[in-house]
Amino acid sequence: MENILRPIYQERASHPDTLAIIMIEKRNQTSPLTDNLDVALLVIVNKADQDLHVKHYEYEDQNASLTLVTNKQIEEWILLGTNRRIIDWILNGKVLYDRNEYLVELVDRLKTFPFSERKLKIGLEYGKLIRRYLEGKVFFEAKQLLDAYNYIVHALHHLARLEVIDRGFHPEITVWNQVKQIEPQVYKLYNELIESDESLEKRLELLFLASDFLIHSKAAVGAAHILTVMSDEETWQYAELLNHEEVSLYAVDLSVLLEFLVEKEFIQVKRIETKGKGIYHRGYSVVKKY
Repeated sequence: MENILRPIYQERASHPDTLAIIMIEKRNQTSPLTDNLDVALLVIVNKADQDLHVKHYEYEDQNASLTLVTNKQIEEWILLGTNRRIIDWILNGKVLYDRNEYLVELVDRLKTFPFSERKLKIGLEYGKLIRRYLEGKVFFEAKQLLDAYNYIVHALHHLARLEVIDRGFHPEITVWNQVKQIEPQVYKLYNELIESDESLEKRLELLFLASDFLIHSKAAVGAAHILTVMSDEETWQYAELLNHEEVSLYAVDLSVLLEFLVEKEFIQVKRIETKGKGIYHRGYSVVKKY
């Protein structure tokens, strides 16, 4: 198939905006990695009219995709973890073209995982962990056990990703294989949830207790990024945080994370007067000991 696709990717390689081209071949009969196509081509460009553009091709009994994506989109996927297979593609795909060692440097960055990136990704996972946990707890208290189960599985997944990142690794699609080696305690929680002979209600009850402890024990690590950012100013209003370049990445999880950190006394609330009598803006400040 590579020979058939060669004219396509050679044309792309000749374009001055093309940074790299990678080929990913189907590994198994069922291959979500390539969307069950025989081959996937990833073309990374410096700029394009669209951040993401995908084409499908067919030749005789084989098929392929070509994904043209900007460097900006690649960076966003890596940072936010919204396209986890991209790590696999970059680390394990066959390099067909690499302008000025763009890929060499990107792979090196992925493997070294700079601390500043790690700290931000941990914060994002921690915010998602808290939201999923609290939403699951509401369902559990309302005896909606299947919904509670769904949310606590998601919460554990974010906890697992947090543990992997904290050890200096990018979470893979097979994150539980990583966690089994890295943090057996978290893996055991997940295993007990899905394999225990206890009733679902009892399993969830025990898991919420254990998760509550783990979430609190990870607070300093999980909140390190946002507390560092907030330490730059004496007081922040919510809108100011939401417009901050890095803090805005927390998106819908920012509010619940702030309230959690207020409750745990990492952050304190300061009242700021408004024109309305008895109505105040909430200002958020880092407690000095942090």
